[in-house]
Amino acid sequence: MTAQSPESPETLDRALARSQGLDTLLRDLTDRAVREVPGAVACSITVRRADRLMTLAGSSGLPSGLDLRQYENGSGPCVDAAETDSPRYSPDLAEETRWPAYTEYALATGVRCVLALPLAVEGETGAALNFYGVEPGSLGEGREAARTFAVRAADVVNEALRIERQRSSAADVRTALISRSVIDQAVGILMARERIDAQRAMERLRRASQHTNIKLRDLCDELVARASGGASRGRQ
Repeated sequence: MTAQSPESPETLDRALARSQGLDTLLRDLTDRAVREVPGAVACSITVRRADRLMTLAGSSGLPSGLDLRQYENGSGPCVDAAETDSPRYSPDLAEETRWPAYTEYALATGVRCVLALPLAVEGETGAALNFYGVEPGSLGEGREAARTFAVRAADVVNEALRIERQRSSAADVRTALISRSVIDQAVGILMARERIDAQRAMERLRRASQHTNIKLRDLCDELVARASGGASRGRQ
């Protein structure tokens, strides 16, 4: 039976529909990596976000804290692969000397073999695809399959992050539009109540916001709610 390759960007929308979201899609990707790479029992995706490394997704067999311990120590195969853009392979962690703090923790989880491959992720300064094995040398025969998978997986991760950025941008726009609407309503209320123009109404709202240390949008939301006799929408 021919193994499936990761979804290309062209089929990502259909994959999203099946997986019901980016998180599930990337989790499915790491699970598939475990199935396709000989010797792998777990896989994770490391990406630098907001100037810190984080695990974007992990397979169902990933021991808890395995990646996090590397980020906390600033040392480990996936950290090195992400930061140097070079592969890191340890056939037997019991004989590894490069990452002593991480090695001790990994061995305690039953991991003996690690392969971390850099991922070419656009807009991020470092990323890696990490494979874990429970037997010494267990990932040796799967290194070529892992490299092939990493190249294809990078396309999926890039597209997933692009969609995430688009959704975040759209959410920001919606929030801005809602805020603008509430502020405009509050300005209108003050204009009618105080018989002043729009500029003076906005100045009063801004001064009140600064004086009370309440965000302008929240202050306007309270004013609109009181004027309409309803509860505050922004603080429900």
